[in-house]
Amino acid sequence: MAELVNIKNLKKTYKMGETYVKALDGINLIINKDEFVSIIGPSGSGKSTLMNMIGCLDIPDEGTYHLESINVSELSDSKLASIRSQKIGFIFQGFNLLPKLTALENVEMPLIYQNYSHKNRKLKAIEALEKVGLGDRLHHKPTELSGGQQQRVAIARALVADPPIILADEPTGNLDSKSGKEIMDILIELHKQGNTIILITHDTYIANTARRKIVLKDGKIVEDTKVQ
Repeated sequence: MAELVNIKNLKKTYKMGETYVKALDGINLIINKDEFVSIIGPSGSGKSTLMNMIGCLDIPDEGTYHLESINVSELSDSKLASIRSQKIGFIFQGFNLLPKLTALENVEMPLIYQNYSHKNRKLKAIEALEKVGLGDRLHHKPTELSGGQQQRVAIARALVADPPIILADEPTGNLDSKSGKEIMDILIELHKQGNTIILITHDTYIANTARRKIVLKDGKIVEDTKVQ
């Protein structure tokens, strides 16, 4: 299988007052194309820091991170931003939708930065929304949608530019159990369709929905197992 993520000896330390905290302490990790991976750990385990590294939102103090053979651990902020827009589709716990835009307009946003024509943006956004079951909610604004529907819009936005990685940070954290299950069912289906998904969660049940589970503790990987 083709490697998407190759992390070697990744380290990150933060200063908190007079104390230095090792958020990541020598992480080694390979994630291949078409995998569905969950990363789980208690508060302070380093999972959020690792997500920021994989998502090109931060850079390590030591070690290397190659994304599709690009050494992103050495890139400038502007080049990291370019990599994020092209290579990673983000799904956040808080949805992060623009309230004054419709579902269709929210999903179109990543394509604007990639210079798609207006016609192609609209077609791809409609296709992505139909894929998550919101073909009849194209012109609804976030306030006119339920929490589960808003997260579906966020998933469609993450998908629309066909990025190599879908990075989901606690995607069910703000949802009731029924809506959360629906979101996980969508992610499972997207994985079956060939999408690579990396899921950050504190919930063991959610983590076990993935095909591979990585457990962090004190900035280290303490478990890396196949789930199903």
